[in-house]
Amino acid sequence: MNDGVKYAIIDVETTGMGIQGNKITEIAILVHNGKQVVDEFHSLVNPESSIPYAITRLTGIDDYMVADAPKFYEIAKEIIEFTSDCIFVAHNVNFDYNVIHKEFADLGFPFKRKKLCTVRLSRKLIPGLPSYSLGKLCANVGIPLHDRHRAMGDTRATAMLFDKLLNLDNDRKVFNSFLKQGSRHATLPPGLAKEVFDQLPEKTGVYYFRNEKDEIIYVGKAVNIKKRVLSHFYDKKNREVSLCQQTTNITFEITGSELIALLLESEEIKKYYPLYNRAQRRNNEGFAVFSYEDRSGLMHLAWNNLKSAPNPICKFYNSTESRLFLERICEKFELCPKYCHLQSNVNSCFHYQIKKCKGVCRGEESVASYNKRVKEAIEYMSNDSKSYLIKQRGRNREELAFVLIENGIYQGFGFIDSDQQIASLDQLKEFLIMKKDNRDIQKILRGFRNKNEDKFVLLETESGFII
Repeated sequence: MNDGVKYAIIDVETTGMGIQGNKITEIAILVHNGKQVVDEFHSLVNPESSIPYAITRLTGIDDYMVADAPKFYEIAKEIIEFTSDCIFVAHNVNFDYNVIHKEFADLGFPFKRKKLCTVRLSRKLIPGLPSYSLGKLCANVGIPLHDRHRAMGDTRATAMLFDKLLNLDNDRKVFNSFLKQGSRHATLPPGLAKEVFDQLPEKTGVYYFRNEKDEIIYVGKAVNIKKRVLSHFYDKKNREVSLCQQTTNITFEITGSELIALLLESEEIKKYYPLYNRAQRRNNEGFAVFSYEDRSGLMHLAWNNLKSAPNPICKFYNSTESRLFLERICEKFELCPKYCHLQSNVNSCFHYQIKKCKGVCRGEESVASYNKRVKEAIEYMSNDSKSYLIKQRGRNREELAFVLIENGIYQGFGFIDSDQQIASLDQLKEFLIMKKDNRDIQKILRGFRNKNEDKFVLLETESGFII
């Protein structure tokens, strides 16, 4: 069946696996008219940068081979001509398309073509195979694959696969659905079924990217799960591209509350240690906020390396985090930045001029009065003995959520029907999903409290209360 549509089946070899900074070393194009290949183009390309040894081992292309090859701008016109009025086809199309798009963008040219992915088409038209990588797919369906990881070898195999897919979709129903304007097929990772993306909710919660072994490789939180997941697919950073290429499934858990999403995300990262999560996998703090008293009896707050901090009040992962926290404490309790070691080499602090310091640095406030607020700040930071309930929005309109902090220790969160009356802490705990406390959790709770003090309800555990 020849429907008048032309396809440019393309493969590129590059200097690396990502998009940013990745340069083409070889390109092959086969123009297909819907029945057969009618034209072809092939060239090595001088990337104007060195080819990593690992890439040479994979492709066989080294710096010597491309030294006299044309640079991309020298063959750009031919690539435009060969792909003009064609649908751009590739196995994992987003990779090849984005690399070529980036090369043209560097030349100031807006390269834009409709796209078809033979991985996604194969998953739809040849379902149930154990793998859809080009090598294993070709072996499963009987397509010879020569010169693997060379542009023309992979392109010829992709063209034979394309012929098979065309024959399986004789009425072009699947092809046309993939090309339909507004279709997500060209945007989604090659290994991810559109049905998986379609069932993602536009609600607050935690989402999990999984690979073909069903291993969790990334955990994230979002106010709108579907929108946030989609943003990963559009991100062209090398790390995001690699993440999406390995993703074959996405699962999720709705939390209703952004705070609970943050808490759950932190816990899950420590539980699964996902490959693509960097933040919150750390376990050791290196800095701390502490207090000391000078010769005049005035109490100071300061931060330093944990080993040099006597009796640390709060622990942090870096000095920036420590300083920012102390800045908020200084402002909240109207402390003097000079004696919080936020302003140095000054006789009196700048905050006095804007009426945020009561003048202890000018002798206008007594040491006793100032120290009283410092002690209140230390108690606030320590928070060792108080119990709090944080009321949150539930996962639906018929539900309320809560976070429980007992004696300064995070206990977990839970969900309750909105018409349920709770008269005691023991009754509340029947709905509690127990979780572990740690420094990252405490950091999340401190950050939330700095902006939402009114949502922390102090619990008098000896007397009843109602939620």
